[in-house]
Amino acid sequence: MPAEPIRYYHRTKKTIETEQVYGEDWLRWTYETALGKAALNLLVKRTFVSRYYGWRMSWRASANRVLPFIIDYDLDVDEFAKKPLTFKTFNEFFYRALKPGARPIADGDRVAVLPADGRHLALPNGDAAAGFYAKGQRFDLKSFLGDEKLAARFAGGAMLISRLCPVDYHRFHFPVAGMPGEPRLINGFLYSVSPIALRQNLAYLWENKRMVTLVQSPEFGDVAVCEIGATMVGSIFQSFVLGRAVVKGEEKGLFKFGGSCVVTLFQPGRIKLDADLVEQSAAGLEVYARMGERLGVAE
Repeated sequence: MPAEPIRYYHRTKKTIETEQVYGEDWLRWTYETALGKAALNLLVKRTFVSRYYGWRMSWRASANRVLPFIIDYDLDVDEFAKKPLTFKTFNEFFYRALKPGARPIADGDRVAVLPADGRHLALPNGDAAAGFYAKGQRFDLKSFLGDEKLAARFAGGAMLISRLCPVDYHRFHFPVAGMPGEPRLINGFLYSVSPIALRQNLAYLWENKRMVTLVQSPEFGDVAVCEIGATMVGSIFQSFVLGRAVVKGEEKGLFKFGGSCVVTLFQPGRIKLDADLVEQSAAGLEVYARMGERLGVAE
């Protein structure tokens, strides 16, 4: 039986495309075969495996991977803040900064924006949504947030799942302006967050290591911005300054090597998600779009 491809809707081009999956053969072996699943539970999900690989991506010799990666995935070097040959390691290239203006931020105080480049699922009611990666699987908000009272505040609210592939820009940003609180770490495993893995078990999203930051927004109320680590992503770095209000689109932090995910949660009745995002997500298609593009408007 042929493997099911990963398809997504490209927001700018308005086309349905097939994802070029980094390490696809390894992912499919790990998550779709009996032997691979045994290796997954024994080794792959463990943090020391990702730490070791991340350490290797910080060796000077890893810089030799940069140019082949740029060529293989047709990355736009003109938007990089540094020239490709100046990166000292692959990890330095991986969490690269972009030139000012490379990601325009949608205007409007009442407009929220996407927090990262990647493939997005926009769900007007995260509690009611089911089967967006696998039939019958629902998102467990209480387990994800690790706090029953906090989960009750966001129950029935809109949810955005932003999946970053290894080929994507790997810094994440604030989707709204406001006052961020201190990030809270919830330790966990480091499963893949590729649809190849999530089709098998959606619970990887709330079993993985993650960080939760509450942002008090004048327009949107409390917004939870949550970063999820994944296989080969041992580190989530927060770069914003505590005790200072942030503007929409301001950098929040970065991931080191690997695919990863950002989940953004809104309280009920606080945002109307943009129709194109909702429509494609309801059809089971992630939407490829970039940080700073419109997510929705305050209600």
